[in-house]
This record gives sequence, C-alpha cells and structure tokens, in this order.
Amino acid sequence: MSNYTQSTNFATKDALSSGDPLKIVKGTEINTEFVNISVAIATKADLASPTFTGTPSLPTGTIGVTQSSLNSSTALATTAFVQAAFQILHPVGSIYINATNSTNPGTLLGFGTWTAFGAGRVPVGFDSTNALFDTAEETGGSANATLPSHTHTFTGTALASHTHQIGSRDSTANDGGNPAQEFVNDFGSGNGTAATTSSVSGGTPAGTNSTEGASATNANYQPYITVYMWKRTA
Repeated sequence: MSNYTQSTNFATKDALSSGDPLKIVKGTEINTEFVNISVAIATKADLASPTFTGTPSLPTGTIGVTQSSLNSSTALATTAFVQAAFQILHPVGSIYINATNSTNPGTLLGFGTWTAFGAGRVPVGFDSTNALFDTAEETGGSANATLPSHTHTFTGTALASHTHQIGSRDSTANDGGNPAQEFVNDFGSGNGTAATTSSVSGGTPAGTNSTEGASATNANYQPYITVYMWKRTA
C-alpha cells in the first residue's frame, strides 16, 4: 500500500513568464503523475468490503461496525462485539468463581450486577427426582450434626425351669475323704444324708448398658476448598 506523491507542481508554471520553457506542461510530466496516481489507487483498499493482506492496523479512534454476537465469519470484531460475547457467556443467573480475587465481577468483566453467593455452602446439581435438590437455590444440610446421648437395653432368651440336687457331706460314710466316692455315697448309694432338690423357675435376663454419646455438636464437613462466588442478578 502506497500513498500518491505529486511529482510536478503545475501551479508554479502559471507564474512563469511567457516563453519560459518550464511554463510548458510536458506529456512526460502528465504521464508521471498519472502513473503515480494509478499505483496509489491500485494499492489502496476499497471502501466497500475490502480484503486486507499483511498485518492491518486500524487507525486510532476508528469506529467499526459491530457484528452480530453469533457471527462466526472472519469479519473484524469491535470492542462492543467482544463485550456482547462475554455477556452471552455470563447471562443473568450465572455463577462466577474466582480462587484468589475477591473483586466484584462487575468491575472485572465490565458489565452486569453481581452479588456474593453461596457463603459457607457448596453447590449440588439439580435433581428433579430428589425432593432435597429439585428446586433451584434450595438450601439444606448442616455444618454440625448433633449426636444425642442414649442407652441401649437388651433382653436375653428365657431360661428353662430346672432343679438342683442338694445333699450334706457325711464324714462317717467310710469314704476315706474321697470327694468322688463321697458324692456316690451321699447321693447314689443311699449312704449319708438323703439328696433333696430345689426347683428354679425360668426367667428372662434383661438390663441396660452404659450411656453413649453426648448431646453436643459434631463437625460434619465434606472435603472442601474455599473460593469467591458471585451470582449475576442483572
């Protein structure tokens, strides 16, 4: 691309006196100017739908035509186009998350009204089949769970009714102090004191164990990471 540069100043010829050879307009001068103009025109972009080559730069202060937000052609993009594209990516209701920067997204992105969102909570995906998660922005859960103190009772199997034999030790039974023989003498052979029985009725053992737990809060956190969250409201 080149600009036209005039080679001959034809206006100065008018001030020359008659008969001065320089006053004459020569064909070569006209031809030079014509060539210069032709080259300049041939290397300039058309006003309508120009095709640029190389690395074009828009002049400072140039205002272009803003294309539609869904235009995916090679048309030049203006700042308004870029801003509109950003807003399509962040419609009202969008959540913006930043790990370290607490600046309001309205300042960072240059558009929208944003409010801090979800303080102390983690997001959960919408689930129409679960009453806990079937409404947008529904909240629930607790950072702390209470474990109340409690006891457990137990009941065993009923005992069957049974009897126990009871007899006295007889030192005169000539058993020589042998416990086994003495048992036979006392209860089996009729020697010594006669055996008696004591009836024991059945019963069901029951009881209560010690108290477990404490009526106090208990941390109940899932693994988490803290970030800044904002919701676009307008």
